[in-house]
Amino acid sequence: MSQYKAVIGLEMHCELKSNSKVFSSARNSYNEIPNDNISAVDMGFPGILPVVNKKCVHDALMMSIALNCKQPEFMYFDRKNYYYPDLPKGYQITQMESPVGINGSLEIECNGIRKKIAIHDIHLEEDTASLDHYYDTSCIDYNRAGVPLLELVTEPCLSSADEAVAFLETMRSIYKYCRISEADTKKGQIRCDVNVSIMEENDKELGTRVEVKNVNSFSNVYAAINYEIKRQSELKSQGRYNEVEQETRRYDEESGKTIRMRSKADAIDYKYSVEPNIPKFKIDPAWLKEITSSIPLLALERKDKYIKELNLSDYDAGVIVKEREYADYFETCIDLGIDAKTASNWLTTQILGEINHQEINLADFYITPVLLKQIIDALNVGTISSKQAKEIFYKAVEEKKEPKSFINSDSAQISNREELEAIIKKILEENPQQIEQYKNGKDNLFDYFVGQVMKNTKGKANPIITKEILRNNLDK
Repeated sequence: MSQYKAVIGLEMHCELKSNSKVFSSARNSYNEIPNDNISAVDMGFPGILPVVNKKCVHDALMMSIALNCKQPEFMYFDRKNYYYPDLPKGYQITQMESPVGINGSLEIECNGIRKKIAIHDIHLEEDTASLDHYYDTSCIDYNRAGVPLLELVTEPCLSSADEAVAFLETMRSIYKYCRISEADTKKGQIRCDVNVSIMEENDKELGTRVEVKNVNSFSNVYAAINYEIKRQSELKSQGRYNEVEQETRRYDEESGKTIRMRSKADAIDYKYSVEPNIPKFKIDPAWLKEITSSIPLLALERKDKYIKELNLSDYDAGVIVKEREYADYFETCIDLGIDAKTASNWLTTQILGEINHQEINLADFYITPVLLKQIIDALNVGTISSKQAKEIFYKAVEEKKEPKSFINSDSAQISNREELEAIIKKILEENPQQIEQYKNGKDNLFDYFVGQVMKNTKGKANPIITKEILRNNLDK
């Protein structure tokens, strides 16, 4: 099969988090009860008047700034006219002529390589209702109608399924870091349209574009892109160029294939017009400045900081910045004076392991950075061993008690040299045969002697001092 170059563009839709919907006062929250979060505006009743949710505009501008876009001087909305059962008004309020952001860019990391992705625009609009399909009928749930939605359109500059998923994961991270969306694909809060074409390596014009609509998970985006690249490449390599049509397809999860829905020979004329019921308003530069200052340090920036300034490994830094709550927890530990590598080790092993086991968020985890410091401080001064530190950690989690309540004289590590000398001397006197074998080259018996000391002290002997005293005595 001939080798072709893939060209991919994405249209990503993400629902924003707010108390009410973008143009109505109806509640904006995930609800499994159909048609519970609705108002007359959402239903498109006669005489309705939309009112813009200021928080949604704020969050849309925040995302526009975070993506290095240019913001418009004036904000206004358009009507996108078309009929479909999930669109009760017969038009969607969106942005066509003056999006909230244009000509942006986003740096992603894919397989260890950084790449800048060009963004055509990002715009604020209302979501449609959702359709529930059954055997012989379909029902409409208007809960989603009017939910604030940000649509982002990239330029056709992605070249693989890996890059596409890396872009989507980076975008989800930004939404969550900025706390403007839960960005949960399981709740349908992120959906994606994928545009795929292929071309010869030296071609100057893009190939015929195929759109795959409403892909609902990143794994399905990955599978749909790879399937389309394979399908189109096979057709072209067999000389069946005319069978690669400009069309709309859908991804079938069960078969792992994309399936034709309809042809898309020409762009649909939606007869866009300015939304007359929402007056145009000027965006205050002071407001933009305020929003800019509130954008947190994002995941990729934090990762670079942790590697360069705190000497974390690429892997550990990547795990920590995966979620903002992980990174915030880690940085709180640093602010408390905990060593960066120590904080990283505890967070990426014991803490994340435990919250995954309990299936809870880090914010709900009992061991806060302040409580973790109690364990680490006792470990650093030699009051407890590393084994005891872990035992105390799990006891504190289980009993919901401060770690310091378990750090007492009964659990304290034995670090007194004279006390350890006496214990070790007695053990060596009781094991003359093992000493002889050790001196004759059986080096692994050293661990036997360490074990005897730990057994005698119930694991409280300082392991470093114990090994030092043992070596001095055995090498005599």
